[in-house]
Amino acid sequence: MVMGDMTMKVDVVVIGSGPGGYSAAFRAADLGLDVTLVDSREKPGGSNLYEGCIPSKIYLHQAQLLLDTPNAHTMGIHFPKATINLQQLRAGKDQIVDSLANNLHQLSTQRGIQVIQGKVFFENATTLRLKDSEIAQLQFKHVIIATGSVPLIFPGTTPSTDSKIIYSTGALNPRVIPEKLLIIGGGYTGLELGTIYAAFGSTVHLAEKQQDLLPGVDKDLSQPLKRKLPELFARIMVHTTVNKITEHKDSVQVELQTPEGVTTESYDRVLVTIGRRPASAELGLENTGVKRNEDGFIQTNPQQQTTAANIFAVGDVTNGIMLTHTAIREGRIAAEVIAGLPAAYDVRAVPNILYTSPQIAWCGLTEREAVEQHIPVIILKHPWKYSARAKIIGSTAGLTKVIVSQADGRILGAGICGRRAEELISEWVLAIELGALAEDIELCLHGYPTLAEASGDAAEMFSCPAKVSIQQTTHSEGANK
Repeated sequence: MVMGDMTMKVDVVVIGSGPGGYSAAFRAADLGLDVTLVDSREKPGGSNLYEGCIPSKIYLHQAQLLLDTPNAHTMGIHFPKATINLQQLRAGKDQIVDSLANNLHQLSTQRGIQVIQGKVFFENATTLRLKDSEIAQLQFKHVIIATGSVPLIFPGTTPSTDSKIIYSTGALNPRVIPEKLLIIGGGYTGLELGTIYAAFGSTVHLAEKQQDLLPGVDKDLSQPLKRKLPELFARIMVHTTVNKITEHKDSVQVELQTPEGVTTESYDRVLVTIGRRPASAELGLENTGVKRNEDGFIQTNPQQQTTAANIFAVGDVTNGIMLTHTAIREGRIAAEVIAGLPAAYDVRAVPNILYTSPQIAWCGLTEREAVEQHIPVIILKHPWKYSARAKIIGSTAGLTKVIVSQADGRILGAGICGRRAEELISEWVLAIELGALAEDIELCLHGYPTLAEASGDAAEMFSCPAKVSIQQTTHSEGANK
């Protein structure tokens, strides 16, 4: 595209059209501000829509269908062996992504937001230079940076569409389903993508340098998943470091440092999921007075304001939680502050969701945190083996867990492991934000038979300690014994 020579003046420029960016743009426009949304892509959505969260959840849905099929055999329903048309699978994913992108573009147009395709560079704290755009300059009163994050690259490798060493983008646009796949990193991304490829037929090995998977999750919540993972993954190697990756014509050789010693393995593909870094390096922030920490994250206050008064930042590019829903809230806060409204990030219960099989979701205070902070709590657990609905759908390994204040019965945190945890956690988010007591959840009617009943049953244990399914501990007994 030929560089333009036009200069525009605007109230608010939003850089990046992912969830944090488009939420900020929508809110700012709704509050009457003149808004321009800039992104390197033609339509809004960001990496979240095109190569991140949405594609992965599309494939995880299909993977769950494949994983559920064998369970039907126990009830006398038999299916032929599933086959996967990879071209059609990708086309179906692309259709959903395109539809969502069109929706976001329409919502932008309806609000009068000007969407510009291009790359930006800060000339100073009030002017942006655009590249690959018909607009040369944007002069703004305020700007919201929502450029997100990009995968960390394994040393010595270069992401490429032709490489057998792939990252999340390549994994979600697969050219083949590899026969043998190594995943480096046992965090959210590694476990979710591993679930997809295992369900699609790959022999999956996983290497994690920590001594355990999901160290930040209470062990009783992660245990059902850890028991299930060996059925999906052929090999799980914890406390294992990848020393070197060498790509050959027909394979990838990987040198692994395991507790038993050094070994070399051969794989058809290697998927690297070792974390993400903020996409802030090439914005020209050194020309603005905006401070970043040593890892490149932009420093912000609770109003999402940076060290430059008129420049705001939201989402993964800031040093906060890398979650889509937190980025959305931060984007709205930034827009409201710019519009002169009183707003700040003061969320008490952030839902964390792992879309594996089974799912894990939690919010608020964890049991581990209660122990570390010496907060007196009572832990209520309701195993799903007592749930009629869980029995019906074959998900009895699940668990609902509630962290309650020992002093007054107030709900401080909750966690769920099992089917549909992604939706069930919302009740607990609301309860914590409203300062609800365990008794409040107990007195709410939950439909029967539903998985949500486990929430009511868990809360009931606070007032009925003699109930046969109760599992109560206090913080002094330790979180993960």
